[in-house]
Amino acid sequence: MALQWLILSYVVAVEVVITLVLTLPYPMLLKKRVVQLVSLILQPAASIVAFAGFQLLDIYWKNEHRLSCSSEVCTATERDRYEKSIYKAQRNVVLCAAGILLYWCIYRICKYNKDLELLEATEKRYKEE
Repeated sequence: MALQWLILSYVVAVEVVITLVLTLPYPMLLKKRVVQLVSLILQPAASIVAFAGFQLLDIYWKNEHRLSCSSEVCTATERDRYEKSIYKAQRNVVLCAAGILLYWCIYRICKYNKDLELLEATEKRYKEE
């Protein structure tokens, strides 16, 4: 059960590193190579969006069908367990949202750099004419 969250947390950590690498200022040639490499990784990595979305649906379903502990019948241990599960669910929602948002950011950064490269090539072509 915790393996899926461990994998998702590692993926989010890798996405953070990739985002940082993409946003650092590099010489233009190195920047093009890094963007090309990350662009090759983007399509297979799109499965993270589906995985995180599925996990969000799973959290929602579990939240809707969770036994609530709000009456006086609940013991302190049951109440603590209930609150702990709520906190874990909230943490996991943030983790899923971060994974989806970071993937989108990486995609947009790569697209921006590719568009910039195309504009530079077009400008160079017009200057030569």
